[in-house]
Amino acid sequence: MPEIDPNDHDISELGPKIQEVEDLDELEAMLEAEKAGQDRVGAKKLIESRIEKFAEDEDEADGDLDPSEMSPADLGNELPKIDDVDALEDLLEREESGEDRDSVTRLIRNRIDSVQGSDEDTGETVVQSPEEKYPELDHPTADKQYVEDLEGGSYEDMWVFCETQDGDLLDVSREMLGKARELMDDYNEQYGSEERVVAVLLGDGIDDLTDDAIAYGADVVVYQEDAELERFRHKSYTELFTRIARAGGELDEETEAGDSSWRDYDEPRYVLFPATNNGRDLSAQVQGELDSGLASDCSGLYIENTVISNPAKTGGEGDRQFERVLHMKRPDFSGFEYSTILCLDNPTREFHPQGASVIPGSFDAPDFDPEREGEVYEYDVDLDEDWFRVDVTEHDRLDDGVDLTGHNVIVALGRGIGDDPTEGMELGLDLVDAFEDADLGISRGIVTSSYDFDGHVEQYASEERQIGETGQVVAPKLYIAAGISGAIQHKVGMDESETIVSVNTDPGADIREFSDFFVEGDLFDVLPALTDALESGELDVAELQARGASDD
Repeated sequence: MPEIDPNDHDISELGPKIQEVEDLDELEAMLEAEKAGQDRVGAKKLIESRIEKFAEDEDEADGDLDPSEMSPADLGNELPKIDDVDALEDLLEREESGEDRDSVTRLIRNRIDSVQGSDEDTGETVVQSPEEKYPELDHPTADKQYVEDLEGGSYEDMWVFCETQDGDLLDVSREMLGKARELMDDYNEQYGSEERVVAVLLGDGIDDLTDDAIAYGADVVVYQEDAELERFRHKSYTELFTRIARAGGELDEETEAGDSSWRDYDEPRYVLFPATNNGRDLSAQVQGELDSGLASDCSGLYIENTVISNPAKTGGEGDRQFERVLHMKRPDFSGFEYSTILCLDNPTREFHPQGASVIPGSFDAPDFDPEREGEVYEYDVDLDEDWFRVDVTEHDRLDDGVDLTGHNVIVALGRGIGDDPTEGMELGLDLVDAFEDADLGISRGIVTSSYDFDGHVEQYASEERQIGETGQVVAPKLYIAAGISGAIQHKVGMDESETIVSVNTDPGADIREFSDFFVEGDLFDVLPALTDALESGELDVAELQARGASDD
């Protein structure tokens, strides 16, 4: 048996574990174990993809790289594996005699410089900044006030921006506080620290929510209350958050600052934002102002040490261990694997805080604990008039749109309606009407398609009904997925459903792996039969099978 038995993990857990395996025999043993066990199509795809990638890496490590057949990005990923100057110079000669791409020749020369520098073994690696290496180029960030100003800075705590609406915390704010509490409890145990969860609240009438933030997991709450902050505005919220983040530290501006007596570090170690409309805007602007990075739309977070060999991060010194790294997971564009984003320092500058925006519904909200104790500090600075150059003379709240959460039943349609999109939508709505408390959802495949719907059903193909990573997250008692393949982006939006019934013509569809019941058949045949059964109280299995469906 392999050390990692794939049958012990669901597909979302298996992806990250597979990426850690670098032994071809182990991977092949995992594949055989999966075939002999659950034999899931999605799991086999993941393992086979890793085997193929591993084999490619071995082949390319043998020095068989042909730059004419590789993009600059692909070549850049392979160059760190080559430590032979002669092999690198041969690559450079072949590129110069072929396509002679500036970006590629620069990559190869940089790698040659890195290897030659390490061979000299002077005991000191000199890493030039981009401005020093390429002074003839325009560097738009060269004059930014805070770039590279802080070296050897001190960083602590995980900060959570808690978005509010109508005088209450958004659900995602509670979810992030709970996850932050879990992460920092584990962090403190692992590293022997006493770092905290810090909630940041900005708005009007939000002082009453400070106790709630503590009850949901915060150790410290910092807030600024002002009538001008009633509605979210980019400039004011960004300025306030970044000032609070720097307050009392080396990079604190020489202007009036609020209370920072509760901390003695330069900037937060980590910061979380909600991946809402406002949260996405704020997170990008704040992290830009703090000269750090951002992983957007994450659905998984964990903290651990990691070893990196990329010379851009190590200065050409070989492998380097980075400690206390926030690993920020999100489904990649293939829909079958997770990408893990890291925000790491490099030899010329530091990147803190490590930041992520979190998809609502990714984590469970913690129980409200009114007995929890914490500290509350009002930042309390005068707001700059320049932050409010646009006056809001009148406003109206848009329709709240479609909320699919809270229903007992969700009928979700995917690309399987493609043969006749209008009829497929009608069949889904008929099934919805057959239940007492149900609504219709769709996959991203429908949102991004060019299907031509008749006017009476066109409204149901809008993005507001999308379920998945970039849509709504639902957990009904019954989820019926018709014509949906089951990519990870969709799975994260519905896999907490109590019972999942899927209908698909493809017996190997990925959704089968996490369905409680799978009906192999065409939704144009199966959905009418299910609707008839609900209305009559009887399911005619023989008729269903006669229409070409088989159950699993």
